[in-house]
Amino acid sequence: MIDSHTHLDYLDDPAGARGELGLSAMICIGASPEHARSAVALAEQFGDVYATVGLHPTDTDEDNPDAREQIEALTGHPRVVGIGESGLDDYWDDTKRAAQVSAFEWQLDLARRSGKVLVIHTRDKAGQDSAHRGVMDVLRAWPDVPVILHCFSGHPELLRFGLERGEHTYFGFAGNTTYKNAREIQAAARDLPLTRMLLETDAPFLAPVPKRGKPNRPGYVRHTLEFIATLRGLDPEELEAATDANTRRAYGLPLG
Repeated sequence: MIDSHTHLDYLDDPAGARGELGLSAMICIGASPEHARSAVALAEQFGDVYATVGLHPTDTDEDNPDAREQIEALTGHPRVVGIGESGLDDYWDDTKRAAQVSAFEWQLDLARRSGKVLVIHTRDKAGQDSAHRGVMDVLRAWPDVPVILHCFSGHPELLRFGLERGEHTYFGFAGNTTYKNAREIQAAARDLPLTRMLLETDAPFLAPVPKRGKPNRPGYVRHTLEFIATLRGLDPEELEAATDANTRRAYGLPLG
């Protein structure tokens, strides 16, 4: 089982968390220069950890050439398999959209130049969808860059857009899929073509039922796996094999 998106370096015991519930690999997301370096260090230390490097949209309120230089310098590292997480976040009142878009477009270009997938973060306030629409607006100019729509919200138009964009657009489903009020996410998880689905924790955030309310851990991805398998009427082993293959394809990991 692969956790396709975790913040392993945010945990108190990243080494211990790695070995829980039999994960074969995990992608540690580096969403700032500091965390990108931490993610790469963990990937150098542990053979089952891979890294991404990027600038999270909430860390891009002002353009920072030095931060971009640091991320670009890490991109060629042999354990770096993706760029990001990048994207748009309109959750906060003081969002500086122009800086977010600039950083998003720069990371799309970096993904294109490096031949690596871009991990996309999209978040809105409840009842709003400006960030989701903004992500679609930006991506229209980059049709050839492979992307992962991380922690997919179930937004129907973004789902349709991603499917129309082609086979190199993937959708990551996290622990919030298991929450009882997550009807749009569950509908997407049920109906999405299986070849486009990844499973993730976003640990230490969004712990799935029955661990909700506790810090999330990479091994808890199995709870999301079991929930979606039931939702789709599949054996968990079948879903695991499919989503692991998708993750290896999306990130260019060695075959398991």
